[in-house]
Amino acid sequence: MLSAARPVITIDGPSGSGKGTIASRLAQRLGFTLLDSGALYRVLGLAALRAGLKPEEDQEAIAALAADLPIHFGRAVTDAPWKDDSVWLGAEEVSLAIRTDEASAWASLVAAIPAVRASLLQRQRDFLGDAGLVADGRDMGTTVFPEAPLKVFLTASVEARAERRHKQLIAKGIDAILSALLRELQERDARDTQRSASPLRAAEDAITIDSTDMSIEQVMAQIEELIAIKIGKH
Repeated sequence: MLSAARPVITIDGPSGSGKGTIASRLAQRLGFTLLDSGALYRVLGLAALRAGLKPEEDQEAIAALAADLPIHFGRAVTDAPWKDDSVWLGAEEVSLAIRTDEASAWASLVAAIPAVRASLLQRQRDFLGDAGLVADGRDMGTTVFPEAPLKVFLTASVEARAERRHKQLIAKGIDAILSALLRELQERDARDTQRSASPLRAAEDAITIDSTDMSIEQVMAQIEELIAIKIGKH
């Protein structure tokens, strides 16, 4: 249950808008738990693949796996250092493993299972710990945490988002073609905004920030001002 002592900040927006980096840094700065909802499906797909489960035949088993998935963001439950965009499956860092084409394909397969979506809805809500939560995704403010006191919808032009994603992948040693990334983002935007279940859109009470011409520091500063107004200083 939400409370003033356990506030939730939701950051929704299209892929490549910078919401993952911003959410990670906010969570670290505030001492809140971090939820990267998109990575949940990727990690679940990876875990199902490793367990030898098949999306067409083992839907109940995959839903059960989703309910108890030992996933953490920013750092593991061990004393590992915090790293932006890091994802942990138990004590194993899987940040790169979940970004492969195979992991992406499996994420799409498991996300299409209704029981998995229902299981992960509660799993996402369970991330709210004793301090507070920064939740990054596409339907955090509209579906998962509709009562959050601060909702941000972070967006940017599709061209800027493609360039950012290209730089991120190259920096991680992953081959990427800018034109292909641009086309992929355009197609993904269409799917996300037109799907019937929890489509990508800003919540009615969300504050939209266009980060096309903004640095990470500028976006952080603007959101921190909103935190002081909506939640209070932390």
